[in-house]
Formats: sequence, structure tokens, C-alpha cells
Amino acid sequence: MSVRIGLPPRVREILGVLSRAGYEAFAVGGCVRDSLLGRAPQDWDITTSAAPAQVKALFGRTVDTGIAHGTVTVLLGGEGFEVTTYRIDGSYEDGRHPSRVTFTASLEEDLRRRDFTVNAMAYNEERGLVDPFGGVEDMGRRCIRCVGDPRERFGEDALRMMRAVRFSAQLGYEIQEQTRLAIQALSGNLRQISAERIQAELVKLLTSPHPDYLRICWETGITAVVLPEFDRCMDTPQNHPHHCYNVGEHILKALTCVRGEKVLRLAVLLHDIGKPRTLTVDGEGITHFHGHARVGGLMAREILERLRFDRNTQDKVCRLVEFHDYGNGVSPDETAVRRAVCRVGEDIFPQLLEVRRADTLAQSRYLRREKLGQLEEWQRIYGEIMARGECVSLKTLAVSGRDLIQGGMKPGRAMGETLQGLLAHVLEHPEDNRREILLERVFGPGRP
Repeated sequence: MSVRIGLPPRVREILGVLSRAGYEAFAVGGCVRDSLLGRAPQDWDITTSAAPAQVKALFGRTVDTGIAHGTVTVLLGGEGFEVTTYRIDGSYEDGRHPSRVTFTASLEEDLRRRDFTVNAMAYNEERGLVDPFGGVEDMGRRCIRCVGDPRERFGEDALRMMRAVRFSAQLGYEIQEQTRLAIQALSGNLRQISAERIQAELVKLLTSPHPDYLRICWETGITAVVLPEFDRCMDTPQNHPHHCYNVGEHILKALTCVRGEKVLRLAVLLHDIGKPRTLTVDGEGITHFHGHARVGGLMAREILERLRFDRNTQDKVCRLVEFHDYGNGVSPDETAVRRAVCRVGEDIFPQLLEVRRADTLAQSRYLRREKLGQLEEWQRIYGEIMARGECVSLKTLAVSGRDLIQGGMKPGRAMGETLQGLLAHVLEHPEDNRREILLERVFGPGRP
């Protein structure tokens, strides 16, 4: 097939060095796929007939990234490029790593071990595109299909099932029927996969252009293993004028209504995760979820810890979940907004407004215009408060604990309560956030 891909100069240099030394070398995998799609690849991987020792001998600076599996990182101009020897994988006894690898002289054999046809293509400028398994055809059909038998591919590495959904979401492709059926049959094997690897794929899916493809994870049994709390949301009705979807479908819709940033998408994923535990139904059949935000915040912490998210992400997401209903139905004034920023945290308050907007857009149309209007008012007032530089936390309070100590107050609980009292006063009277005024309130006139 006559295809021209613009290789970066350093990739071309590596391929040229290997070729002039008598070895085959190709750009391979996702960089080829993305180039064919007109996207700029983030990484350029290279596959070669040269053995790792031969690669190392040809380049001045290398790192043994995965030498046992044939991978050497070549360093050029501060960039690293993974160069991997053609190989055939042995059995995958742990559902993740091959027990052994065998180097081969055949590019096609190397491509045969890869996960999906769209990732099993190679390219260099001499031979052009090498596509033995129909990757280009599958791209034309907008299809994710395993190379060979999908049960074998997923049996080798169970995480490939989540990768199938992730690529589907990133590219907007459907998963081919046999590949999908294999996921349904083998999704339980994801229990063998580490939480860190599950987390990485989940984040890539959620931050993709189609985060609602999480539905495929539910349909194929993936979430039953990695996020069973979501499955319970899919079984929880919302019979209420404000809603038109069950809890799970509401979450899926809301994910499409917020920008693709990790903390935002995680917060929207988990914002109603507490609803199944708090469901009640009144005498008229109307569903209620009193306290679901607080319960959801606690559940979000458990889920994010289970998936090994870092503490900063956990803290931000859990606060967004806990406060996602804060201020709903309220037309705010400036004092209310300052208090809200203080309580929620000035680091995430803008994101809270984004979560609330996504939540609203995924509800029924009942009072939607009014709800969005109130959100715009929150946003407008918040912007004005920030533009004026008004105090919304102890960090921007005009006095600190050191000032109180200098005035004669001893460190301890009373000092903390005093600072909180001053902050409460300033939230209501921002013009008083001046050192002399606040110290006078504590010590009286004439004191330092």
C-alpha cells in the first residue's frame, strides 16, 4: 500500500543507522496508527531485526529499559526512543507478562503478537506501510479488532480488554463482535491485574472524547470487576421531576458534559455514587437520596484508594463529590459565594461549578434554565470576588498566627478559634481584611 508518513528527524536517524548496519527497522504501533489518522503521535516506537546488544553497539547513549524482552531506549538530543527486537512471546502465565520471549527475524511474527490490528502496523520509508492483519481496513470500518483469536490475546494480558474499550473511546470506534464476546467471557480475569494498571486505563477512557463508552465496560462485565459501585448505579432508578435517567445513565450523560480533565471526569463519575445506598421511595413513588453527597464522598475515597490514586487526586475528587450539591437552588449574594469558596476550597471551587453544570445538563429539562441561570450568577460573583482579591481563606487573611503571638497570645486551640473567627468576619465584611483592623478586634485599640 502506497502511504507516506512524515517521520521525525531523530526517528529517521535511528532507522537509518540500523538500516545502514544491515538490519531491518520500522516505526511501529500507535505512532503509525496516529500518523495515518492525521494525529501527532506522542511516542515513536521502533522495532528492528537487530538484537539488543547490536542496537547498543550502534548508538552512543542507551538505557536497558526492558532488555530481557528486547527493549533498549536510544537517547538522542534529550529524547528517548524505545527500540525493540522482533520477538515471539511465550505463554503468559501471570496474565500480564510472557514467561519468555524468543527473538525472531520476521517482522510479521512480531506484529502477530500485538493486541489490535490498528496497533499492528509498521512503517519505514523504504518498504512503506506493512499491514499484514488489516489495520487500515479496520480503521476504515472504525473497528477495534484483535489480532488473531481474541480469547488468546486477552488470555495473554487481561488488561487488553480495558484497552479495547479505551481505544474505542479515544477513536470513536466500535469493538468488533468476536472481540466484544471474548471480553464478556473473560472480563473476570481482570482480577489478576494490578490496581495501578486498571487506574491508568480507566483514566485514559474517562479523559477520552467518549467517556460515556464506560457503558461498554458495564455491558461486558468489566465494571463488575473494577468498579462494582457503578453497576449498582445502573440498577438504581430516579423517579423524580428533576431526572430523566437512572443514576448510572445520568452519570454517563454528565461525563459528556464536562471537559476532559482527570479530576473533573473522576468527580463526575463518582458524584452520585452514593445514591444506591441512600435510596428511599415515598408514598407517591418518588425516589429520594438524602445525604447521598456525603456518603458519596466517603465511597469515593474508598474507590480511589482501592485504585491507588495519589492523595492529591483523592482529596480534590472527594471534596467535589461531597459538595457537588452545594448551593443548588440558591441565588447567591457575595457573602454566600465567599463562604462557599472558603468551605469547599479555593483550589477546586471553579471545578465545582463545572461539575454542577454537567450535573444539571444531565438532568431533565425541568427548571433547567433557572438552574443554569443560578450557576451563571455563582460564576459571575465568584469572578468579581477573585478580581478584587478578597479574602476567602486563612491563606489570604491579613493576620496570621505569628501576628497573634507577637500580640501576646499563646499558641493553641484558642489561637486557631480566633483566626477562624476573624476569617468568618472577613467573609462577611471583606473591607475589614486589614492587619490593624483585625488586630484591634482581637486585642482592642492601641495594641500591636
